[in-house]
Amino acid sequence: MKRDKIIFYVSTGLLTLMMLMSAGMYLFNHEAIAGMFTAFGYPTYIIYPYAMAKILGLVALWFLRGKFLNEWAYAGFFFAFILAFFAHVMISDGEQVGAVIAMVLLILSYIYKKKI
Repeated sequence: MKRDKIIFYVSTGLLTLMMLMSAGMYLFNHEAIAGMFTAFGYPTYIIYPYAMAKILGLVALWFLRGKFLNEWAYAGFFFAFILAFFAHVMISDGEQVGAVIAMVLLILSYIYKKKI
């Protein structure tokens, strides 16, 4: 049981750090992120709402365990990471490793959340 809690908290903590760094870049380095979104073919007006969605998803992961919104937060992050992976693959920028790491952390967090 203790091992399961450690794995859950470490994986969720690392995922949280990644998402906070990402949301911080979206909010405070808008020009660089806008250039990246333009390269992906995405509209730049979704940058701020996407950053807020990441932060709200983290709140749901940490504070709404076992609740309906918690499951939706995991699902939202899952689809975001899958789409991020393929977006980076499609433009061949070699940055898809971050999405893979985030996906592994998300899956670990989800599995071990169910165990504790």
